[in-house]
Amino acid sequence: MTKIRVFDPAMCCDTGVCGPSVDPELTRVATAIFMLEKQKVDIKRFNLASDPQAFVEETQIQQLLHQEGIESLPTIIVDGEIKLKGRYPTNEELAQWGDVSAEFLTKQPSKPKGIELL
Repeated sequence: MTKIRVFDPAMCCDTGVCGPSVDPELTRVATAIFMLEKQKVDIKRFNLASDPQAFVEETQIQQLLHQEGIESLPTIIVDGEIKLKGRYPTNEELAQWGDVSAEFLTKQPSKPKGIELL
């Protein structure tokens, strides 16, 4: 089973989806990660502000932060290899790493409920 680890920059909460102005990119990533967790994909997310020990324990992240600084976050490690740094993965990348279909992570159009007016 693929192991995905997401190392986030310091954020207000574990997903960054809070406060008066929510970044739509963080909402997309939080939703995709939630969907992958529901499919039993081994994916974990670490926030620099709330879980700094995870950054200390992962030597690749330590080296990356030392060499490139905080701008290298977010960084994604897949099966022990840095796959992406400085941006969040697309839904297609997450689907590929999690071995699920890309359609699974894309937003489905909602069907209207009730009476549809012409």
